[in-house]
Amino acid sequence: MNASRGDGFTLLELLVVLVVLGLIIAGLAQGVHFGLTAWNIGYHTTDAHADFDAVDRTLRRLIENMDPGNDTDPAPFTASQEGFALIAALPDPAAFGSAQRVEATLAVARDHRLVLRWRPYLHVSRLRPAQPATETELLRNVQRIDVTFWRAGGGWTQVWRSPDLPALVRIHLILRPGDPRHWPDIVAAPVLDRP
Repeated sequence: MNASRGDGFTLLELLVVLVVLGLIIAGLAQGVHFGLTAWNIGYHTTDAHADFDAVDRTLRRLIENMDPGNDTDPAPFTASQEGFALIAALPDPAAFGSAQRVEATLAVARDHRLVLRWRPYLHVSRLRPAQPATETELLRNVQRIDVTFWRAGGGWTQVWRSPDLPALVRIHLILRPGDPRHWPDIVAAPVLDRP
């Protein structure tokens, strides 16, 4: 005669189920921890690079919209390794596509801020002193910038003394010691066609 087995689980089967359930919960906990850590790193990385994205777009727009001059007036562009001054057209979103021409200077201030000083450009002889420039802080904690210029057939140079615009402008940001951010060079090409 066969003894009938009762309905239910043995103690061994219950222990196996509990061990498997424990492993699944441990795996889920590790996955949630990994996901939260990755999200936190991504958030801080995105936040740190949001400043760079704004600086990158601003400087590219300035360089790409530089005034190339014309046949009688050379390009209004003066530059050295520490910065540059130019006349550029900046799009004005409130003006539905029209552009405002500005005189702009890029440099690092004494308090280690990368600043853009600008004022509206007027193509007239001034009868009184120009209005003070507006200073816009682009980035903090900048030790210095290195600006170099590409001369067609001559390579990169640190000083630009030419009536024409360079083919490329490269801006290298050097942050103060201890700053963990790493910034790639900004390279932009001005429009070289004269009206």
